[in-house]
Amino acid sequence: MKIALGCDHGGYRLMRAVKAHLGSLGHETVDFGTYSLDSCHYPIFGAKAAHAVADGQCDLGIVICTTGIGISMAANKVPGARCALCSDCYSAEMTRRHNNANMLALGANVVGDGLALRIVDTFLNFGFEGGRHATRVDMLSAIERGEM
Repeated sequence: MKIALGCDHGGYRLMRAVKAHLGSLGHETVDFGTYSLDSCHYPIFGAKAAHAVADGQCDLGIVICTTGIGISMAANKVPGARCALCSDCYSAEMTRRHNNANMLALGANVVGDGLALRIVDTFLNFGFEGGRHATRVDMLSAIERGEM
């Protein structure tokens, strides 16, 4: 699987751990930065990763900032990106199964490395159930198009 990565300075350390973990599982990653602990602006990196997912360059995306809130908001501004901020494995599972989320956001100061990697694994190991949930995801797309 090809996975887009994006983080700001607050998510840099955790993103390095996530990237190494994904590599150990055989996933290809496209790292949109940031590449240091220097202060930077999360919308830049959230948008870059989200565009790669929405445009089909990458299958899924993972974005990280200090809380996960700002970078998830940035990613969700990109039409076609469905980014879910998750701090537990159950949410990661359900957002894939019911919301067809194609991006995961994590808060580096909210979850530790061990839990973060379990959340990533859960997010990657579940797929969309479709059915009644497809109607709801279609409604989300309709909102993006200004139809609702």
